[in-house]
Amino acid sequence: MTEAQGKVLILGADGFIGRHLAFGLRAAGLEVVASARRCARLDRMGFETLEADLASPEAATVAFWQGRLEGVSHVVNAAGVLTASERVSGAVHVQAPAAVYEALGKTGQRETGRGVLISAVGIDDSETGFARHRREGEAVALAHGIMPLRAGLVLGETSYGGSSLARALAALPFVMPVVGAGEQPFNPVHAADLTKTVAHFLTHPAEGVQEIGGPEVVTQTEMLTGLRRWLGLGPVPVLRLPVWLCRAMGRVGDAMRLGPISVTAVTQLEAGVLAEPSEAVRALPERPRGFSDFINARPAGTQDLWHARLYLMRPVLRIVLAVLWSVSGMIGLFLPTAEFLPLIAGSGVPDWLAIAFARLGGVADLLIAGALLRGWRPRPMAGVQAAMVLGYTVAFSVLAPVLWLLPLGGLLKNLPVLALIALLYILEDER
Repeated sequence: MTEAQGKVLILGADGFIGRHLAFGLRAAGLEVVASARRCARLDRMGFETLEADLASPEAATVAFWQGRLEGVSHVVNAAGVLTASERVSGAVHVQAPAAVYEALGKTGQRETGRGVLISAVGIDDSETGFARHRREGEAVALAHGIMPLRAGLVLGETSYGGSSLARALAALPFVMPVVGAGEQPFNPVHAADLTKTVAHFLTHPAEGVQEIGGPEVVTQTEMLTGLRRWLGLGPVPVLRLPVWLCRAMGRVGDAMRLGPISVTAVTQLEAGVLAEPSEAVRALPERPRGFSDFINARPAGTQDLWHARLYLMRPVLRIVLAVLWSVSGMIGLFLPTAEFLPLIAGSGVPDWLAIAFARLGGVADLLIAGALLRGWRPRPMAGVQAAMVLGYTVAFSVLAPVLWLLPLGGLLKNLPVLALIALLYILEDER
């Protein structure tokens, strides 16, 4: 990558593609201002940061950005949301970027064309909210001299979202599921090659919308098989899932806010992600590598295998814990008093207080179950769960210590439950 000069603002710098861009453009000689909704980790990585929530109303105003873009000469917009409400999707893809481009133009630092929008392949033939707002965002970018670069499936040394899901499906123990027949075409591009392309277009802008993908076309089945071989796992039968079943699973993913497990993602997988590299991309001084070339360029590490195998444990853990809290809540609400009052006999706690404690605890347990199923604030809710389990453990240890000695575990089972909650807390932290 040839060294460039200038100061580049990267929107969405804490995302999968955004982080590759931030590190790659910094290595190419550009000063990087990394902008994201949360910047703590980008700060620790040594970047100058600009904290901004593109979904907020203030981020859609030119006034918010003016004064924050001192010295910025380039902009790379890598921000995007695959599944979100109409308001959030419109704000992130259209309104906030329009304000950024307008503010940057008023600083007098940016030359026309010195900017790239990372867009997506396949949005012309789709009427999802994501595709519609992506097209609007491209029109806004073109009006401000920003070049839209539609990327196909982006893979890299790390993974996130759809690429993490692909690794997880490839690493399943007994079968390898694919959507439909599994013959959908893909030509993945490596994130490092995408970064080199962006660096080139910042200094050598092309006219109109550009498209980038790798030179090698593989089917969905071939891609997952390649990832499985890379992880060092043996072959397993391919399980071709009916599209209707995948869509149903996508709806469950939407309801639980499971990111890449969504109807939008299933729709994209059903059609494939095949980029047709534009003439300007084909003329790049350094062309992107093919899937087989970059997948074999480095060995998979233990962390890659662990991540692939643990990725689908997140929804499993959520569901298991939601069932646990649901049953606990129902027991707390409806268990006859004659069944639990004898357990704390002689503790000195009035019966009415014990009953109230059981019923209120049942309500709290059901609320936790609902939050887990909805995917509401998953990491804080893990803390709430741990606090509840510890609270129950301490309370019943005082009121009825004999519960530690019950033949089937009793309070002893709370220890593995706490370990599962801790594991879920770790898995919910994706960035």
